[in-house]
Amino acid sequence: MQLTTYTTADVFDTLAGEWNALLAQSASNTLFLTREWQKVWWANLGEGDLRVLVLRDSGQLVGIAPLYFTQVDGITSGQFVGCKEVSDYLDFIFLKGREQECAEAVLAWLGGPDAPAWSALALCNTPEWSPNMKRVAEMAQARDWQAHIKPEDVCPVIQLPSTFEDYLNVLDGRERRETQRKMRRAAEDSAITFASDPARLDADMSDFLRLMVASMVTKSGFMTPRMEQFFRAMAKDMLAAGYLQLAFLEVEGNRAAAYLNFVYDNAVLVYNSGLDPQKYSYLSPGVVLIARLIEKAIAEKRRAFDFLQGNEEYKYRLGGKDVAVFTLAIGR
Repeated sequence: MQLTTYTTADVFDTLAGEWNALLAQSASNTLFLTREWQKVWWANLGEGDLRVLVLRDSGQLVGIAPLYFTQVDGITSGQFVGCKEVSDYLDFIFLKGREQECAEAVLAWLGGPDAPAWSALALCNTPEWSPNMKRVAEMAQARDWQAHIKPEDVCPVIQLPSTFEDYLNVLDGRERRETQRKMRRAAEDSAITFASDPARLDADMSDFLRLMVASMVTKSGFMTPRMEQFFRAMAKDMLAAGYLQLAFLEVEGNRAAAYLNFVYDNAVLVYNSGLDPQKYSYLSPGVVLIARLIEKAIAEKRRAFDFLQGNEEYKYRLGGKDVAVFTLAIGR
């Protein structure tokens, strides 16, 4: 097996014809590992030394390990590209059935002279369904490195049934009645629209960001100028790739609530949201919009509605069941 190390962002263009094809054949097929997401994250939020390890066997791409290394107070540490705040699932990208040998090659590189002189790795946001987490931890321990798998967060996920009626019947009786009542009440006074025009996307994102910041004080602190730049660039690239679902609930021509979601691998990923906490609150616009988006996902035969990281109560009221994510911490 041949391992090539790329140290500049050109790698995302160099592998443009192969990256996502490998991802689709891996056990870690998630939007946050697509070439488009990794590229836009690195361009806007990345820092330190990029090291993308590319594994080939007789010319065939069989593995990608997207890593970067930073130094603080003389200590060098490594992470996945995308780690950690805004990329909900991360992992190595290894061809199914080749995980063992790919992991061996990556660990050998990490222990060899070509790797930065790292002291710690924090491989964040690894989902419970990853075949790599436990394997890499055991291989690291075999090298006399310390390796610990630490719980990090949960992603509540709805496995969607075949009809919206079936979905409603799974909900608690009170929640079902309240959801139906709110949807009926808003039916005549509201409309759902989707951002689809690249020429209007910047204005659409301005509306979304306004609602996002207004909905929660903590989101105001989160949305720094650098993070806003990332959100705008990310939305543009996700729209171009066909992954973006930016939805608005409009009341009297005004945008009262919004969800920025992704559609990937036949699932809807609920990334972030916003609403006007006072105007039109009598319509419960956030509840109505998310219910309509679940209804739309079922009508489109999506397999899952993934609320991504965070254990907010509403995700469970709507039927979410936890998928755990972990950080694999390795030290030497």
